[in-house]
Amino acid sequence: ADKGLTFLCWYWLPLLPIFIVYLISGVAETNRHPFVVVEGEAEIVAGHMVEYSGMSYAMFYLAEYANMWLISILASIMFLGGWYAPIDSAVFNWIPGWIWLGLKTCIVVSLFIWVRATFPRFRYDQIMRLGWKIFIPVTLIWLIVVGGWMQTSFNIWK
Repeated sequence: ADKGLTFLCWYWLPLLPIFIVYLISGVAETNRHPFVVVEGEAEIVAGHMVEYSGMSYAMFYLAEYANMWLISILASIMFLGGWYAPIDSAVFNWIPGWIWLGLKTCIVVSLFIWVRATFPRFRYDQIMRLGWKIFIPVTLIWLIVVGGWMQTSFNIWK
């Protein structure tokens, strides 16, 4: 991502499983549907959102949306090349970097909104199983694979 050559040199390609885990974990972290737990019918009595109304309730939602934008900006910087253009050519290089970062961030935010509208809500035990039995092993195994790959001659980021 630091060379800005093409979108194939960004870190989304070698870290694709990590990128997917990051995006799904980001959706879960922001309490977005399908990972929302505090608004479930069975948990409505114990949820912390029940005790708030008016401006304090709006502040909770503002914080959730700000967190969604923060996670999207970090995903754009870490995996999608940040402020670099997708193709290193004169056609794209005249556009300022902050516009590229904003465009990539808006794409990730749109992905958050699409996930909310598409998938059904998960139960709490399904969310825990996803995190502990799938995300953590996939992340650790893929980090070992990429670490070994970076030590070979196939490393394009040397």
